[in-house]
Amino acid sequence: MSKNVLVVIDMQNDFIDGALGTKEAPAIIENVYQVIQSFEGEVVFTRDTHFKNYADTQEGKKLPIPHCIKGTNGWQINSKLKNLIKPETKIFDKITFGSTELTEYLKNNKELEKVTLAGLCTDICIISNALLIKANLPEVEIEVLENCCAGVTPESHINALNAMKMCQISVK
Repeated sequence: MSKNVLVVIDMQNDFIDGALGTKEAPAIIENVYQVIQSFEGEVVFTRDTHFKNYADTQEGKKLPIPHCIKGTNGWQINSKLKNLIKPETKIFDKITFGSTELTEYLKNNKELEKVTLAGLCTDICIISNALLIKANLPEVEIEVLENCCAGVTPESHINALNAMKMCQISVK
């Protein structure tokens, strides 16, 4: 395992130009691509993963827009980034905003010094994962790359970054 881990969160078609796409999401693809290419350490990915019964879930009742349904094009990681995924790359499918499986994986890395986060959406899944990691690994440095993240709105993106700063998560 690596001392440094880059977590690429939910860079999926439905969040970029699909069901829940925003104009800010496509703008970060090149930045995320460059960070993955130059990152010295392990790169892992998460995928928001829902099923055909999405409308019956608590999230589906609060956000009635089916998205990231497993196996669909919207569930797939953006093709430019997908080309960087190696056979050994870990991908965590998560049914909620934060991934406890990802957190457990990071907790088992005894060499871990720093976790860097990039992806979508700053104000939902980035902040959820950052806070889960911070709560479970309080002595590990956590960094969020501002120019490699986008929120549901530009305002909620900034609000999430500020909230993470208050929780001693670095924003670069």
